[in-house]
Amino acid sequence: MISIIQAAGWPIWPLIACSILALTLIIERFISLQTRKVAPPKLLEEVLSVSRKAVPSPDIVLQLSQNSALGEVLASGLHSLNINPLCSEDDLRANMEGAGRVVAHRLERYLSALATIASAAPLMGLFGTVIGMIEIFGSQTPTGAATGGNPAQLAHGISVALYNTAFGLIVAIPSLIFWRYFRARVDAYLLTLELAADRLARHLQTLRA
Repeated sequence: MISIIQAAGWPIWPLIACSILALTLIIERFISLQTRKVAPPKLLEEVLSVSRKAVPSPDIVLQLSQNSALGEVLASGLHSLNINPLCSEDDLRANMEGAGRVVAHRLERYLSALATIASAAPLMGLFGTVIGMIEIFGSQTPTGAATGGNPAQLAHGISVALYNTAFGLIVAIPSLIFWRYFRARVDAYLLTLELAADRLARHLQTLRA
């Protein structure tokens, strides 16, 4: 591995930094976007069951808000009723939508950075390729005869060009794949949160009717 880095020259170091950053972001997103942390499957049913006869106490609502992202959105609606039992349905939905936007921002965190790495890595590899080509041309004689140039410098220039191109693609392709995967996962979570908030709002209106 060290020999490859040496053969690729200094342009590969920014790509190595991007690969480490991309791997860190991917691991962090895998941990943060676990279903149990975002939208536990049975949480909505439990909330509907607890609030079947009355709005839960503030202590229960606080525990719900700390449960998960979905719990935070649902708790915002229940908290509105704890503060103002006469809260209108529009205000109730507005409060849950506000909490949903905060949660959505948190779920989408670092995705733009991962997308940037996926877009920039091939360009950084291309930059290394250009550096390698410059070294190749620099190894030629003024007349352009390759036989009169420096063979070692010529070989090094080719290594820089090829290794950087390859490494740029190696960094970009997984980054793009995982960005699309996380993007789809977040969209699915946001739909789940939206539907759950709508169902709770209709349940609470029925409760107060």
